[in-house]
Amino acid sequence: MVTPILPATLSGAFVKRRGKTLLGPIDLTLSDTGCTIIMGPNGAGKTKLLRALHGVERLATGQMTWQVPLEAAQTQQAFVFQQPIMLRRTVQENLAYPLRLSGIGRAAAMTEAATWAARVGLGDALDRAAPRLSGGEKQKLALARALIRKPQIVFLDEPCANLDGPATREIERLLQEAQAQGTRIVMATHDVGQARRLADEVVFLMHGQIIEEGPAAAFFADPQTPQARAHLKGDIVE
Repeated sequence: MVTPILPATLSGAFVKRRGKTLLGPIDLTLSDTGCTIIMGPNGAGKTKLLRALHGVERLATGQMTWQVPLEAAQTQQAFVFQQPIMLRRTVQENLAYPLRLSGIGRAAAMTEAATWAARVGLGDALDRAAPRLSGGEKQKLALARALIRKPQIVFLDEPCANLDGPATREIERLLQEAQAQGTRIVMATHDVGQARRLADEVVFLMHGQIIEEGPAAAFFADPQTPQARAHLKGDIVE
């Protein structure tokens, strides 16, 4: 049985570059279930916050605390970038790669990879070179590669930013399926409609700080800050 790594807490966190504060102070707790959507205007610090939560952003001060030691927590999480990174291998080999890293034999990994490829609509593309896929196909492959190890939490940085409607719908379906199966979702998006569809809770950032957070239903019905209200109306927020 896998030991739960959640809840987790980012406390007293600052990210700084050349003496300039890019993120912080941040205090945020991730519960063990649900979908957290991180919102805010361009440059608000959404990517920095995701990277800090995932542990790949160096903190000037503060810490991320899991229910297990950091090394164990890292094996139970994944990150999906806005611009998906494809290995110069086939679709099937891309999907098998994280399984092979975790010690699964090649035959079993390739079989599981084929199953996941079919699940995300890439069953007919097993032998295609992953870098030659379309944008939507790459993003579906990246998400499947993140989910194939069944991590307890997945961080996503605007995965649908460059996708059309049908591709976005497919990504959202995959995320909802993963959440239903117990994977915790933490995702940054600029798309208010997408946030309304997916969020259980919302974290709203401005200038590297959390200025509002809470249940999604309350946030969308009655945002408490003028910046959040303006953002939801589509106004430019500075």
